[in-house]
Parts: sequence; C-alpha cells; structure tokens
Amino acid sequence: MKPLSPVELLAPARDLHGGQAAIDCGADAIYVGAPRFGARETAGNSLADIATLAQYAHRYWARVYLTLNTLLHDEEISTAVAMAWQAHQAGVDGLIIQDVGLLECKLPPLPLIASTQLHNHTPERVAFLEQAGFQRVILARELDLGQIRAIRQAAPAIELECFIHGALCVCYSGQCYLSYSLGGRSGNRGECAQPCRKRYDLLDAEGHVLVPGRHLLSLRDLNLTDQLGELLEAGISSFKIEGRLKDTAYVANVVAHYSQQLDAIGVRRGSSGRGSVDFAPDPAKTFNRGFTNYFLHGRQSPIGSPLTPKMTGEPVGRVEAIRGATFVLSPGPALHAGDGLCYFDSRGELLGTLVNAADGRLITPNKLEGLEAGLEVFRNHDHEFLAQLEHRRKPRRIAVSLKLGPGLELEARDEDGNVAGITIPGTPPPATNPEAAAATIRRQLKKTGDTEFACSGVKLYGTAPFLPISTINALRREVLERLREVRERNRPKPRPWGPGPMIIFPETELSYLGNVLNQQAEAFYRRHGVTQIEPGAESGLDLRGRKVMTTRYCLRHELGLCPQRTDQALTCVPLVLRDEEGHRLELRFNCARCEMEVFLI
Repeated sequence: MKPLSPVELLAPARDLHGGQAAIDCGADAIYVGAPRFGARETAGNSLADIATLAQYAHRYWARVYLTLNTLLHDEEISTAVAMAWQAHQAGVDGLIIQDVGLLECKLPPLPLIASTQLHNHTPERVAFLEQAGFQRVILARELDLGQIRAIRQAAPAIELECFIHGALCVCYSGQCYLSYSLGGRSGNRGECAQPCRKRYDLLDAEGHVLVPGRHLLSLRDLNLTDQLGELLEAGISSFKIEGRLKDTAYVANVVAHYSQQLDAIGVRRGSSGRGSVDFAPDPAKTFNRGFTNYFLHGRQSPIGSPLTPKMTGEPVGRVEAIRGATFVLSPGPALHAGDGLCYFDSRGELLGTLVNAADGRLITPNKLEGLEAGLEVFRNHDHEFLAQLEHRRKPRRIAVSLKLGPGLELEARDEDGNVAGITIPGTPPPATNPEAAAATIRRQLKKTGDTEFACSGVKLYGTAPFLPISTINALRREVLERLREVRERNRPKPRPWGPGPMIIFPETELSYLGNVLNQQAEAFYRRHGVTQIEPGAESGLDLRGRKVMTTRYCLRHELGLCPQRTDQALTCVPLVLRDEEGHRLELRFNCARCEMEVFLI
C-alpha cells in the first residue's frame, strides 16, 4: 500500500521561533495553535506570528496547519469561524478541528483535518469522515498495524496521519473526562490538568492497598523510529511529532532525527530543500519518560512510567563511593560541568543535582542529598548537547543551479524544476583575461548569502564577458528573487474541503461520549441519521458514577495480573485508584475488548 501523497514529516510549533526551527531541521509541515480554541490552551499564537511562520514555511513548500481542535459552546462558534477566515488570510494550509459543528458553518476554502480528538479508531468512523469532506484524518494512537490497514481499505481516498513520537494520553483522545470531572478543566476544551500523571494507590475490592503511591496512569513516550517503513506500507503519509508545549531544543532534535530516518528510507518528501544540522540527533537527549511503540505490534509491556512522570534521561552509571563532597561513578558516558543528574533514593523518590565539576569518574555535584553507594544515576540534562542544538542549527537550503548563456541570459533552476531568468542589459565588453573573468563570475554567483537557496553549480557558455563584481551580485539577487516569485506561483496549493454525498453516521444514538456541545454539532449528527443525542459532558453533566476514561492500557496486564496471561484463577473484578486528595476511581476491565474503563465514584 503506497501513501496517497508525498510523505510529510509534521512537527509541532509552540511559537514562531520553534516553528522556524522545525522547518530548518527538516519538517515538511508544522501545526500551530490559534489564538484560541486549540487543544493546548497555553500554546496559542497571534495571527501576525502565524502569518510570518506561513511565509517562512512556504519558501520551502512546507505547510502550516492551524489547530482549532476544541469543543465549542454555541456563543463561540461565530468567533471560531471568524478566526478560521483570518488564519486563511494569514496563509495557513489547513484546519485541524474536533467540533463537527463547524461543518455546518461557512468555512474558508481550506482542507479540513479530523483531529485525533474525534476518536478516529475504526474503519467505519474514518470512512464516514472521508465522505463528510475531510481531506485527512489523524488516527488514534492506540491502533496496531492491522487496524491501520483496515482503515486504509475502508477509506481509500483520505490522507492518513499518525503520531510517531512524543507524549501519550492514557485515554483514547477525545474520550477523557477525568480532568473535567475532578476539577472542571476539560481536555476537550484545551485545559487538561493531567491528573493521569498524579500518584495513585491501587486498591482491591475490599480496600486493601495493592500498590502504594505510584503514577499508575502515567505512560512512557511514543517512539516509532524503527516502524516508519511499516507505517508507510500500511498507508500513512503524514508522520506527526507530538509537542506543542515542548521547547525549541526538543523540536529541533526530534525533527532532525526523524528527517534523517525518512531520508534514509528514500521516500519522496512533501517540501523542498533539506535541513542541515551540526549535531547528531538523539531523541533520548531531550524530554522523554522512556520509550514505547505502544500497541503498533499488539499489546506489549512495559507501557507505563509508574515511578515518575518526569524525565529521567540516559543512564550514566552507578555510585561506587561517596568521597566528601564528591562521588565516584562507575564507567559510562563522560559528564561535564552543567549536566543535570537524577536518581531514585532509597525511598523511591526522584531527586536531582547539577554537576559542578567532572574529573573522569570523580563527580562534584552541587548537592549530595539522598545519594549513596549503589544507586543508579541518570543524566536528564546534557549541557554540551543542548548547547549544540542552540548554536549549531543551519538555515535550510534549496538547491539551485545557475547558467549564464551566450546571449547573456542568466537562468536559475531549482531542485523542483522551477526556472527564472534575466537578460544582462547592454553589451558588456569582452574580458581581457577570460579565464579570470569566468572564475570571478562563478565565485560571485555561488554566494547565495542568507537566502533560502544554495548554489549547486554554475555553468558558463561562450566567452566570459567583463562584469563588475557589483553587477554580478545584483544579477544574482535579481534572478533569485524572480525564482522566489516563480516558486510561489507554482507552490502546490491545498485542496479546499467540500462535503460529499449524504451518508449515515455509524451510530444512531450518541451519549455524552459523542461530545456534542452546540446546536450546530447536533444539527450535523441529526442530518447524518443520529436520532438520540445527549449533551456533551462540558455542558455541565454530573459525571459521578459515569465513565470518565476508556483506555487500551490495562493495569492488570501491566502488573502481570491479566487472567489471560497467568495461571491464577482471577476474574476481572473492579479495582480502585485513590489519589492524594482522596478521589476514587473504579477500574473496570472489558476483557472481550481488551480495554480498561475508569469510572468516577
């Protein structure tokens, strides 16, 4: 199965600087938060910055997608639609949306991308979205390769995007109401307080503590570096990196890593030029909680990160001895002043320190709290590597060849086949030293400076004329500016969305899990055959006794207590999670579907 379009590496952009770094390091597209209504409330951007980012991306035929992917109240619809039009004028190339009520409105002529918050996990749902007019769907993270192939077969015309790296939500996206039920901050409104990263006690049906004080709903981070080829074969054309809250160093590192991986496979990419970096990308060097490929190859363990939701980093050795204000580390990677270290003390608490000095294996930290012989030490801040990320990223370049013809026509041709030309005015006198003149012309034409172009070669035909250096430089600047104009005219433009034939939604009844929060969304579903609709949770529903999370992550399986994996005569009776504030969550196990459901009690 081949992807429907050139392969796209899609990167997050917290802000203008991060978006430009992503493009420089090899992203074919970026996604950026709107001033409002994005699923990361604190990652909004001004329309002016979005316009600047789009202009920068479009130089390389890269695309910018706007996240407008929260549920909307009735009074917010008109504002969201106006913002979509303003973003269109700013140059964005697509809208990522969750609220289907927007499809009942007059939207700008842009592609619509179905957010993963729409719970895109079955062939039936994705086929419906294809017919409803979406150009692309962002698949649920929980899918395995067989499920992705089944979706590709059921919806052959829609683009498929999947996450390949970054933080994992423990719940199916769009189906989590835990944050809202505990504190009124809804993930579907971009306000998630991340209660899944808290400490919990695990209790049995009688109230006995089975596991005390662990981050039992906290997952590792996704890393599908080794599965890119399989995803391509399954029909994925857009590879998405999570992280609109991540800093620029994280984005540069991870984007450069996956760009190199895709180039090594040899796929046709969706943008021009290639990023060039003077560092060796390593996803383990920037934020992660340990890695997993999640369910791509079926259920595997471990998936969770129960000891801490923070980054521990790379192991660098064990403490062999404490010597006054220093300690001796077993052989491992070289440490440097400024590195950050962490370790779990004898109580299992994560502590940290900075390296003030390192003399081989003898380390002088700024504090020794909780450190003792035998403890494993991790580096969670590699000072030298992060300095490289900050200072050794190069601007992205598009290959262009220049040709000076016998008719004194200067032509520029880029790697995409775009051509621009100018004719040198007048009749320059012949050079008294043609070889020296030719060398000067070649040398000056190759100096593309801080433009987005890099000269891959210069050809001269006929006898070189005498041209002052100032004239050569002016000719080069003019022909590259004309090439820039030609590239913009020829830049592949996104196809606007349009609804397909009237089709029936796969379900005729929607509970609060259908996330219907406004009249337009209700009208959309009724128009597609849904007869009974309960308002969404954010309408003010009391969720006590209701399901607030559904997840493929199963604590029984993770703890080695799954009845299907052990010889124990266990049944999937409910368990209880209790957080530090005393909130209690009942865990029910749907073994037929191999899912865990969380109810607020």
